[in-house]
Amino acid sequence: MTEPEPESDATTTILPLFPLQTVLLPGTKLPLHIFEPRYRQLTADLVSGTVPDREFGVVALRSSLTREVRGLDQLYEIGCSTVLREAKRLPDGRFDVVTEARRRFRLRDLDCVSAPYLIASVEWVDDDPVAPAGGMAERLATVARAAHQRYCETAWHSDDWNAPDPDTTIAELAYTLAADCLLPLEDRQRLLEERHPLRRLRIACRLLTRETGFLNTLGAVPLPPGELTDLSRPASLN
Repeated sequence: MTEPEPESDATTTILPLFPLQTVLLPGTKLPLHIFEPRYRQLTADLVSGTVPDREFGVVALRSSLTREVRGLDQLYEIGCSTVLREAKRLPDGRFDVVTEARRRFRLRDLDCVSAPYLIASVEWVDDDPVAPAGGMAERLATVARAAHQRYCETAWHSDDWNAPDPDTTIAELAYTLAADCLLPLEDRQRLLEERHPLRRLRIACRLLTRETGFLNTLGAVPLPPGELTDLSRPASLN
């Protein structure tokens, strides 16, 4: 009997890793204020081209009490890579940066010693193929867009949000809609991990509807998206 072939390393990639107390969704922008020395070094390596393609990984911490990441059990398994788009170095060595999320990955191994910052071995995670579904996908997209509009009209001023571009694909739409919604970390992680585009869009629709109900019941509104930059600052001393 032929033994199964060992799993190939060809599909794995090495990425610098930035653990945060937030979940990054593909296609969204992430502003960061970089102040800790190890991540100042990461930013310098991204700017200089030492890190290929200016790409690094963002992954959510499993506990807000985490102070030092030493193992995979402290992190969610699925994260998202992001590409440095803008970087402004401040006089004291800190950076203000803007990144754009690109693609999902699964953590395979963690290197805590080769660099000042964490380095991970990852494999890319693609969506499951979706068979042609007639008009079902279009109907679901219409319902989800309507749920997004109700949420935004409840949560934001009219100039604080925009409807997604009509050309947004079904695969991208759930992420785009969720970007305007202040979802708990666990809900954002659920969206990130869902590999079936239609199921992901249904989840986003339910979450938007739920959050709109909460806002209507509480009579309170969150901060507009432009005032959330500080929530993206690293909360752990990694």
